[in-house]
Amino acid sequence: MVHRAGVSKGEHVLVTGASGGVGSAVVQLAKRRGAQVTAVVGKNKMDVLMEIGADRVIERNSDLVEVLGEKSVDVVVDNVAGEGFTQMSVVMKRGGRYASSGAIAGPIVTLDMRSFYLKDLTFIGCTAWDEPVFPNLVSYIERGEIKPMLARTYPLEDIVTAQKDFSEKKHVGKIVLLPPEQTPPQQDFIDSLKQ
Repeated sequence: MVHRAGVSKGEHVLVTGASGGVGSAVVQLAKRRGAQVTAVVGKNKMDVLMEIGADRVIERNSDLVEVLGEKSVDVVVDNVAGEGFTQMSVVMKRGGRYASSGAIAGPIVTLDMRSFYLKDLTFIGCTAWDEPVFPNLVSYIERGEIKPMLARTYPLEDIVTAQKDFSEKKHVGKIVLLPPEQTPPQQDFIDSLKQ
């Protein structure tokens, strides 16, 4: 998302859903590029976002226009959508970029088309990685330049508990489901031939 939005040094980047796995990575990757990062999260997660590099943290459900001011953000990386979308379009500067890969707060948003064309905004859907992104990401992790945020792992059979915990929004980072350990199918076949 940072790559697709063309985030560069000195730009002001607003990250919604910043306490999730994607959002926390975006915060760190944007900082790595020299951007000024404002993260939007729940009140109980604000300190963690400052620890991983956010310059400023705003509590979720705050009035972004009141807190940031109109035309103050170069790039919005939005993992939430929903009702906050209208405010995000107001805080974006002329020529701003809006990148999204999720809509956990709701996929239907209100867009005043005048804010889109009069401000010359660019909207970017992010569902796939460009070729250099994954190898670069791995190298940043290996060099300790960014830290993946893993909230908790659950065995696959605990999917209901994992979903409940996810819905409570008390975690920071990714919740991961682990498949049961199984003998690889080819090994089962080889073992059957030995009998």
